[in-house]
Amino acid sequence: MRSLLEVQKKLLPDLLSVMQKRYDILRYIRFMQPVGRRSLSSSLNLTERVLRSEVEFLKVQNLLEFHTSGMKLSNEGEEVLEKLERVMREVSGIDNVERKLAQHLNVKEAIIISGDSDQSPWVKNELGRACALRMKDEISGQNIIAVTGGSTMAAIADMLTPKPGTHEILFVPARGGLGENVQNQANTIAAKMAEKMDAQYKLLYIPDQVSHEAYQSFMNEPSIKEVMNLIESADIVLHGIGDAITMANRRNTSEDTLTKLEAEKVVGEAFGYYFNENGDVVHRVQTVGIQLDDLLQSKHIFAVAGGASKAKAIRSYMKSAPANTVLITDEAAAIEILKG
Repeated sequence: MRSLLEVQKKLLPDLLSVMQKRYDILRYIRFMQPVGRRSLSSSLNLTERVLRSEVEFLKVQNLLEFHTSGMKLSNEGEEVLEKLERVMREVSGIDNVERKLAQHLNVKEAIIISGDSDQSPWVKNELGRACALRMKDEISGQNIIAVTGGSTMAAIADMLTPKPGTHEILFVPARGGLGENVQNQANTIAAKMAEKMDAQYKLLYIPDQVSHEAYQSFMNEPSIKEVMNLIESADIVLHGIGDAITMANRRNTSEDTLTKLEAEKVVGEAFGYYFNENGDVVHRVQTVGIQLDDLLQSKHIFAVAGGASKAKAIRSYMKSAPANTVLITDEAAAIEILKG
């Protein structure tokens, strides 16, 4: 395949650029469908004249369907896009970058999605889809799957589809609640994932951040202790990686602590641990849920975060991440991480 692509670049250099353009159009339509032509041209930075020509071609090839609500991929379009994705990874060299990134961060595997989720919000859906597909490869028997909160985890839930034999799988929230948008709460996401996969779930009705006294009191409650035991024994963990100051603000952190975090130059956050650029834990909050040490017992760990703005956060956390972590990120973040 690689040698064929090299020949095509020499003999038909325009072919690859046209293929990339049509690939981008199909990808965008898949995640935004039904979508109108004007919205599509604006999002892809194509003139309406160029886009009209391209979508008419794709329609003639039976890859698109036109409805009053907008354009959608046909069944054939879905199949072609799936095959094209593998080709485009080689064309763009992303498969090589994945290997370099995994080696650079000393993790089991890196999966890179084209684009920048800072600039194109739909790329976050692509991250969710990639994680959903990769995670399903590891599901078997009576897995316990712990999931944190956040918009990226919510995107994974949106992309999950049923898989035979998953009724005995148990989804649990890896954290307590942060008091944020209910759709992004770990409880909500765990329940939605279970529903999507016809699996089981248990919820944790407790705040993420509590005082030491409250923590001890909660841990004596049988129902909470039961869920905590399940969380700590999870063999699959899905989590995001946050920008440190953004996460501190979401936790309504005091001004004194914020000042301390800024002085310590924290850049990343995961599971209530705050990391500086060297990967050192410089602050930790008393949180309810999975802890860094618990990850060592997990067979499969999926860390999902993207956008160039998250590069420092990802790099800092990965210095503490277990070696069996699979990082799912986007091209913009990967490039920034490798620059560092």
